[in-house]
Amino acid sequence: MSHYVSSGARLDRLPMSRFHWKMLGLISAGACLDAFDVYLAGGVSAAMLKSGFSTLQLNALFVSSGFFGMVIGAGLSGYLGDRFGRRSSYQFNLALFGLMSFVAAFAPNIQWLIGARFIMGIGLGAELVVAAGTLCEFIPPAWRGRWISLLALIVNSGLVIATSVGYVVIPHLGWRWMFGIAGIGALIVWALRHSMPESPRWLEAVGRIEEAEATVSAIEAEVARQKGPLPECARTQNLEVPRVPLSALFRRGMIGRTLTAALTAVAVNAAVYGFVAWLPTFFVREGRDVVTSLGFTTLMSFGAPFGALLGYVTADRLGRAKGIVFYSIATIVLGFVYPQMTANAAIAIVGFTLVSCIFGIVTLGLFGYVPELFPTALRLRGTGVAGVCGRVASMLTSYIAVILFAQFGLFGVLGMVAGILLLLVIAVLSLGADANQYSLEEASPDEDTTANDLSFNQQGAAR
Repeated sequence: MSHYVSSGARLDRLPMSRFHWKMLGLISAGACLDAFDVYLAGGVSAAMLKSGFSTLQLNALFVSSGFFGMVIGAGLSGYLGDRFGRRSSYQFNLALFGLMSFVAAFAPNIQWLIGARFIMGIGLGAELVVAAGTLCEFIPPAWRGRWISLLALIVNSGLVIATSVGYVVIPHLGWRWMFGIAGIGALIVWALRHSMPESPRWLEAVGRIEEAEATVSAIEAEVARQKGPLPECARTQNLEVPRVPLSALFRRGMIGRTLTAALTAVAVNAAVYGFVAWLPTFFVREGRDVVTSLGFTTLMSFGAPFGALLGYVTADRLGRAKGIVFYSIATIVLGFVYPQMTANAAIAIVGFTLVSCIFGIVTLGLFGYVPELFPTALRLRGTGVAGVCGRVASMLTSYIAVILFAQFGLFGVLGMVAGILLLLVIAVLSLGADANQYSLEEASPDEDTTANDLSFNQQGAAR
């Protein structure tokens, strides 16, 4: 074609419409199903143990196999998404997850179930990487922070949904139905997602110019039918770039962003899997009965959706970088206050606030800040590398948390989380990049490549 598609600029000037709500619904539905499946493992493990289908040791292998699959899935989805397209990647991982859910539902023994869980984990690890990276490419800058927070809110609701469904289904129908429900839901969402467009930004970046033009024109026509005549496009841009290798993530101009993204994912997973996931055990070990411990934990778990709401309020006002710094500092302070609480009311209130701040970091960090750090041609691979680091951290910090709690109590566990968050604050402030209110193209380094070098222009990256 003789003119630039300028897909980024054209998408950024669109008013919010039913099209954007449809994109949010279809993307978040798949991500919520994956979260549902992650959280159902606890109830299923208990039911398998009670029925004699599994043992405590095999249950641990069942859970671990899912996490190992997530590590592979996070990296694989980044490659697939940048090489073959966002749509191909999220349809592949959701189909894989859905089909293996049915295999898990009919597994003849625990060994089959462990194998199925590993393959399911590949799909689970992929979905969040693709979801956050894809949604941000469709939402205009003025709204992007709030909409990634809505995505986080829906995904975080997977815990509540899994717990509620498991409470009804497992005692009456058995644990196999939990996998069946997840599989049916995944295949329904997979079918509905066929109506989703490919990202025009990605199509233009890889040189599929005619497809990019047709896709963005169709989106404009759909929005115009609801909102009326569209505003003029303020700029023209050529987003097409030569193929960018994975090694570009570690070259000058990008390595700081890659390391900061990885540290963000590590900090989030250390906080969630090193502290939040162990709360019931910590309470029991400190001498409280199980009922009281579960009561505290249930109350504090509402900090997950509340943290997403905090992200919604602050994402477009403070920005993702400043918000991460603010909630990280608040978490560090509360982390040293919390172990000193003795009254039940104080434990509940401070604990709820602490968990809310942690999930504020999850919302702004994983769903917004990390995918916004990377240019279109590297977005999913960069997010995938960060996801791999985060998943490895989630496995390691669980064991480290147990050791630290045995030696130093809650101070030890929260000290570990505080130390990682302090490193994150330093990295975010040093990088000085924030896509708040900026087009993705303005906030990302240029994707100008040559045969031997990759140069990046930081124009518009720092606020």
